[in-house]
Amino acid sequence: MAIDRARLEAAVAELLAAIGEDPAKPEYSTTPERFAQAYEEFFSGLNEDALDHLRETVPVGDVSDAVVLTDITVRSMCEHHLLPFLGVAHVAYLPGKKIVGLGKIPRVVNTLANRPQMQERLTEQIADTLVQGLDPRGVVVVVEAKHQCVAARGMEQTASNTITIASRGELSQPAARAEIMGLMGVRGDQH
Repeated sequence: MAIDRARLEAAVAELLAAIGEDPAKPEYSTTPERFAQAYEEFFSGLNEDALDHLRETVPVGDVSDAVVLTDITVRSMCEHHLLPFLGVAHVAYLPGKKIVGLGKIPRVVNTLANRPQMQERLTEQIADTLVQGLDPRGVVVVVEAKHQCVAARGMEQTASNTITIASRGELSQPAARAEIMGLMGVRGDQH
């Protein structure tokens, strides 16, 4: 289902009115359009299948070493407050019989992040998508993010950072997971 820009624009005008502002003020003349454009981008993952990014694979022989990508930019919207959370994802997998181009992993992360999300679910979804699309021997995904719903409201914890971890297969074993997290620059003893 496509994002309804006209409804988003109308919703912004209603939101402005609901907080006591006049949506007809000159300062707001382009706000509804800009808001709709931003939200179309924020939620573009709703109309994409993350597995599509893993369809073109390369067969490999006996590869025993891990593929590790760190510091993949994450921008998502908390489904509870529709406020952003920003951070990075670190992804590792032990190839089975196939690998994928390195640029495809950030595409998977972005597709899943560009939906109303909870960080915990996002981390699990990235791991599950890699398992389903690549059939690896193991996967570890770590997402580190700052949530604006925590920083800008409520307890106003501007320095807090949330870390979530999902592991599958051989990388669920504590020693293997710790080794990979060390390569990622994540200290396993903090979790």
